[in-house]
Amino acid sequence: MALNFIAKLLLVLTFAAFSAGATRSQLKETKLTVFFHDFLAGPNTTVIPVAGIAGKLWTFTQFGTVYVTDDPLTATPDLNSAVVGRGQGLYVTSGLDGLNTHVLISIVFTNKNYNGSTLEIQGTSKQFEAVREVSVVSGTGKFRFARGYATFETLLVDAATFYSVERCNVTVEHY
Repeated sequence: MALNFIAKLLLVLTFAAFSAGATRSQLKETKLTVFFHDFLAGPNTTVIPVAGIAGKLWTFTQFGTVYVTDDPLTATPDLNSAVVGRGQGLYVTSGLDGLNTHVLISIVFTNKNYNGSTLEIQGTSKQFEAVREVSVVSGTGKFRFARGYATFETLLVDAATFYSVERCNVTVEHY
């Protein structure tokens, strides 16, 4: 009886190992770069504070401030380059010291290659570091079951016009 159980267990483990190996070989790796264009003021505003602590100034460094964003995403840092999608979601200043922001962003593709597909980004962004890394936790369409990471780097901040450009490098595995 014990021998029969061990044989069945080995058979199940062998099948599980084979299945995992076959699935792993089907994964594709995709690396891409998009550029977020943040407009914090003016007629084309794409990032706005929507909630915060009563009586406190709602800023990126004030704990509890919630921002909503809908940024255009382009293929290069030039705002006039090809639009590849939208960066839609939330930023929440989650560090008591104002240094960390919790990011919940969907990259919604509109370009020919990935139209209708999304990548879902989530995690703590150390907003004053040169390079911030967050998780890619999911995706849809061509990025179904995506997982990986994204890095953000600030390329330009124009304080006079409240405009900035962020480079987002994404590396994901998906089916």
